[in-house]
Amino acid sequence: MAKYACIDVGGTFTDAAILDENGSLNVFKSPTTPHDWTEGILGALKVAAEHYHQNISDFLGDISVVNGGFTTHGSTIATNAIVERKVGKIGIICTKGFRDVFLFREGPNKNPFDFNLDYPEPFVPRYLTLSVEERINSEGGIDTPLNEEEVKSAAQKLNGYNVEAICVCFLWSTANQTNEKRAAELIHEVWPEVQVVLSCEVNPNSREYRRWISAAMDASLRKLVSTYANNLNSRLNENGFIGEIGMLNSSGGVMNTTEIVNRPIYSVDSGPSMAPVSGREYAMRDLNDDNAVILDMGGTTFDVSCVIDGNISVSRETIIGNEIPGISRVNVHSIGAGGGSIAWVDSGGMVRVGPRSAGSVPGPACYNRGGTLPTVTDANLVLGYINPDFFNNGQMKLYPELAYKAIKDHVADILGVNVIEAAYTIWATVNVNMIAAIKDITIWQGIDPRNYVMVAGGGACGLHAIPLAEGLDMKKLLIPRTAGGLSAVGGVFSEVVSEYNDSFYTTTRNFAFDKTNEVIKALQKKAIEFFDRNKIKKENRQIELYMEGHYPFQVWELSVNITDFLSKNFEIVESSVKDIEQAFHKEHERTFTIKEDTYVECIYWRIKAIGKTEIKAEIPEQEYHEDNMVNLPDKRTGSRKIYFKKFNEMIVTPIYAGQNLVYGDVIEGPAIIEEPTTTVVVLPGYEAKVTKFNNYYIEAGR
Repeated sequence: MAKYACIDVGGTFTDAAILDENGSLNVFKSPTTPHDWTEGILGALKVAAEHYHQNISDFLGDISVVNGGFTTHGSTIATNAIVERKVGKIGIICTKGFRDVFLFREGPNKNPFDFNLDYPEPFVPRYLTLSVEERINSEGGIDTPLNEEEVKSAAQKLNGYNVEAICVCFLWSTANQTNEKRAAELIHEVWPEVQVVLSCEVNPNSREYRRWISAAMDASLRKLVSTYANNLNSRLNENGFIGEIGMLNSSGGVMNTTEIVNRPIYSVDSGPSMAPVSGREYAMRDLNDDNAVILDMGGTTFDVSCVIDGNISVSRETIIGNEIPGISRVNVHSIGAGGGSIAWVDSGGMVRVGPRSAGSVPGPACYNRGGTLPTVTDANLVLGYINPDFFNNGQMKLYPELAYKAIKDHVADILGVNVIEAAYTIWATVNVNMIAAIKDITIWQGIDPRNYVMVAGGGACGLHAIPLAEGLDMKKLLIPRTAGGLSAVGGVFSEVVSEYNDSFYTTTRNFAFDKTNEVIKALQKKAIEFFDRNKIKKENRQIELYMEGHYPFQVWELSVNITDFLSKNFEIVESSVKDIEQAFHKEHERTFTIKEDTYVECIYWRIKAIGKTEIKAEIPEQEYHEDNMVNLPDKRTGSRKIYFKKFNEMIVTPIYAGQNLVYGDVIEGPAIIEEPTTTVVVLPGYEAKVTKFNNYYIEAGR
């Protein structure tokens, strides 16, 4: 029977979310295998196949499009490759006089109060960055013709350095692409087989650093992403999958394999970009609320994102490693605060958690795989929150004695406290780190989290969710049953999405209608070609247009959706300009609490192409039946001693299996709810209510 599937490769676990023909949504986990990512993916799919009593071949057939299924895949593989500098060796050919753009970036340090920050090395070494004579001005005129012999000489020199791709980055190529495109022809004359990437095509951004670094990243990922995607498809096909797997992108949607291989920069953070997709679904279905802060605490990182009025927050300011590529991506803020984050004591006697992680290899000390350093998971185990015999649905046995020893040796003995106190300090410290991360993407960006739903996901978040909500005074807390694979679940709900953008400066005071509409029409054409390539029916096509601009003398832009202000011909007309201006004022006031009575400078034009999937993934609503209501004590699976700060000791606490709980059940804290891929800690004074979609809504008890 046909099934929907999404696989998300994380730093510690690989998750597979499966929506079956009955509308039942389940999450399955397998340890991530960094030496061969596909092995971990197949591992998670085999666990899912066993659950459905199928062999792997039949199961993979069920999730193939030809059989009515749908399969997508996202990961942080490209992100990690950039951060760890494990990308391909590339060369740059740039405008003479601008060889050090990659070194100086945008000038000032983004965090001037971090006195320990070393000035980072450029993404591409200087010896691989060669300059040639050419100059286009900001209006698109050619002030200095391209020196063709210098281009050929630079290509031959880079050939000698054995680069796997060449990136052409000329100043003001957004105003006139002629020189970059001619340079590509010249490079292929002397080196036909090399891949050439043009900055004007990857990211037509008027800021040269952001355009150049995004193009350089794209070029450096070409071989990695291509090899990975092709190997993944081959291995899946060998095991029974039919066709190609859909690849998730950083825009919060799906591309086919060819699309992502040709635009690999958009595979960055493709896994985390799905968390707000599922968070939005849960908040709307259960609470009918379209404003949410989504948390995803996995084994390696803690990711935060927002949904505002039903729209997933996007940004060009997101940082990858030490760089800002300036591409429009789902705004996900990540810190090293996952279950595998390592706890340590600094020279001042303060407990720190992260950013280093034990990952899946060797993993936390309690995994008994060679890890000896204490982690957040070890602390949760020592405090009694995690059942050592039911971790990952009982597929992994944990060893409390190893967790106890790691915390004793590396934290408790150094601080001169007992192990329980040290474990609680680790638990409380990572909570503070996560609260600070949530503030970074909410309060500091004009969002009052008290008015939002907190959707807590990730295998570890249910252990920490209540203190996070307390720390931000958030009253509405929703923990999905499938929280253990929140990003993977987002892939089940995702649509076919791609984005295209271009830069053209004009103002609402003196609007250049002809040129602006020319840019918009070119972007619309790209969107239609995208739909055609992916065989999206006309009735399932949706195109949204965004303007990114600022007030005069401001530096950075705000994005506003202007689709509703366009004419029937998808053009900006005279009556549109005032509406665009007012929409910008409203967004500026929401973000910064003020607005100006002045015109707006329009800088970027961005189209979002959304292809609706043929079959909408639906989760059935549970019916409330009095017959289902059994005395809650009868639904307990046991009890164990758990530490709560309120009592300052380990107390006997009831344990509930999630599978026994139904719509209408109310669990009063202190209590533990155990799901196959996550655990929910209900602190004293709180209660968890099972919602109509089988999730947990937590609020302070009355």
